[in-house]
Amino acid sequence: MILVTTPTGQIGGQVLASLLAAGDAAGPVRVVVRDPARLAPEVRDRVEAVAGSHADPDVMAKACAGVDRVFWLVPPSLTADSVEGHFRAFVRPLADAVATQGVERVVAVSTLGRGVAEHAGQISAALAADDEVRATGVHHRALCPPYLMENLLNQAAALRDGGELTMAVPGDRVLRTCATRDIGATAARLLLDGSWTGQEDVPLASADDLTPEAMARIVSEVLGRPVRFRRIDAEDQRAALLRYGASEDAARALADMMRALTRQDFYGAGAPVTPDTAPTGFRQWCEEVLRPAVAG
Repeated sequence: MILVTTPTGQIGGQVLASLLAAGDAAGPVRVVVRDPARLAPEVRDRVEAVAGSHADPDVMAKACAGVDRVFWLVPPSLTADSVEGHFRAFVRPLADAVATQGVERVVAVSTLGRGVAEHAGQISAALAADDEVRATGVHHRALCPPYLMENLLNQAAALRDGGELTMAVPGDRVLRTCATRDIGATAARLLLDGSWTGQEDVPLASADDLTPEAMARIVSEVLGRPVRFRRIDAEDQRAALLRYGASEDAARALADMMRALTRQDFYGAGAPVTPDTAPTGFRQWCEEVLRPAVAG
């Protein structure tokens, strides 16, 4: 049996859809979800739902009973008192379930930067979470994307109304990207394959060699309106997050992450490109995802 966490989320929802599309090849699918009512009716009828959070040890133990494969993702939080504590809260129930429930394989969403990223906020926390899960000895695949294209959806209004794309990174340096659809497809492929063993990273980065300034030009062409890139300071980003209700530690960690991306460049030109696992190009994504979001 396969267990899917975050089944109503951006990535988890795509993983679940791919598994259900595979039909009998997937076998029975279980999900752990805070509110089963949020599942679409056509999905709810085809899965077994365990209500609750996968940070709850009792919920995770129940969800993992009879499960041999798990898709695992720590949901982002801008209100957690501690970013590291937030990740640990989700890791420990999974580690316990591996030890007590017989889970054999875990496919987790992680990040590029292993062995390079230091003091990198959420990125450091995600990599530490991988290490804790791997310490159980479970067969493990860490899906390692760089900057998610979907991050730009948060700027849909600014692109529409102000013609501005902003990031707290240099505009003239390559920034590797990945579409969440490619993460979901790779996760589903691994979950459907019960033969792999060991613990490995799976990089997912599109073949694009684009700087943020080049991204802005593509966005401009796709939207048919002027779009310029503007670099913002990591500290200004932190202050803005605080104004919008983020916790002190979440805002600090995001600022640390952006500073680390700039100084350590682990999402930069030296990062691997993997078109086999990340075939979606940035222009294609802008045409198919960003343009409708901006128009809407």
